[in-house]
Amino acid sequence: MNFSEFNLDARLMPGIAREGYVTPTPIQAQAIPIALAGHDLIGTAQTGTGKTAAFVLPILNKLLSGSQRRSRALIVTPTRELAEQIHETIRALGTGTRLRSATIYGGVGANPQIKALRQGVEILVACPGRLLDHINQGYADLSGIEVLVLDEADRMLDMGFLPDVKRILKHVPQQRQTLLFSATFPPKIEELASQSLHKPQRVAVGLSKPVHTVSHALFPVAPHLKTPMLLALLKQTDTDSVLIFTRTKHRAERLSRQIGRLGYKVTSLHSNRSQNQRQTSLNGFKSGKYQIMVATDIAARGLDVESVSHVINFDMPDTADAYIHRIGRTGRAQRSGDAFTLMTPEDNAMVKTLEKIMGRRLPREILEGFDYQQPANSSQHPPRRRESRQTVHHRR
Repeated sequence: MNFSEFNLDARLMPGIAREGYVTPTPIQAQAIPIALAGHDLIGTAQTGTGKTAAFVLPILNKLLSGSQRRSRALIVTPTRELAEQIHETIRALGTGTRLRSATIYGGVGANPQIKALRQGVEILVACPGRLLDHINQGYADLSGIEVLVLDEADRMLDMGFLPDVKRILKHVPQQRQTLLFSATFPPKIEELASQSLHKPQRVAVGLSKPVHTVSHALFPVAPHLKTPMLLALLKQTDTDSVLIFTRTKHRAERLSRQIGRLGYKVTSLHSNRSQNQRQTSLNGFKSGKYQIMVATDIAARGLDVESVSHVINFDMPDTADAYIHRIGRTGRAQRSGDAFTLMTPEDNAMVKTLEKIMGRRLPREILEGFDYQQPANSSQHPPRRRESRQTVHHRR
């Protein structure tokens, strides 16, 4: 099957070709025909499966007919980064059309968003809080919305946005098409789906399983040795594009500084950084200006950086779902990737959960040359990075 078989508007084909789309991914092959037919849809897909295009293309196709200069589609998403990436996908696939989109989120000035809303754009990509602000102040008019997308619904639940999402639903017409995407379906998301969708069709791809192109390895270590182990691991790893996850923003910033002192080009992504700083970091990591990005889970969902070779979990995430989304940043687009996790004794329960999901035991690795007997205070002064280092070759 290829994209020409969807019978999309001819004006969309240049964007599809420019983005290199030839064969649809499984979620695209299942979801696009349903969405094009106007049905409500519940989609379950792991990260990195092409989900964004699965709803962007049907929206663009629908909006190419009918009136312009008003908001006809609304995509609600949990994070600023994901909003920007959806916006970029709309621009890329909509090249050759005159359809416009605008992003609506907090942390940046409201005036450009107000200007875009006043001028009129067909597609709004919004985070819940700032969108509600614009609605309450009379700037955003959702009365003409024909297609509503609730993306990463479980993530919005985790971040406490569900009440805001329910308030937004009161401002969109009842006669509309609704597409809901979620990696997992806890009871509150099932309840939201039953309240907001009409006779939805369901598609599910790769439910609760990590992408198969990722090689996993656990590195058991004492808690006080995590930082020196990470730094030693980096010296033995091809560090062209490494994404490191921490549990807290303060730890992300501290690790970023420590890694930078060893001579690596490193940046960080977390909620203490301004939106401009976040975008600069992300753009620099994508372009290769930075070899390493240290991030909190705000970066785990939706980050479209195809060339990440390694994901390192400095801290084990709190849920198996978060692990799957983190490691989904590597092994994308049929490339292979490595996922390393520093494992302390308190992580044993989560490891058992992950192994149950994957149906196999995850390999435990010993880092050659690392001093596992270091006392607690020796981790404060890591050695300087050596220029000549041996690259670790990992089993596939």
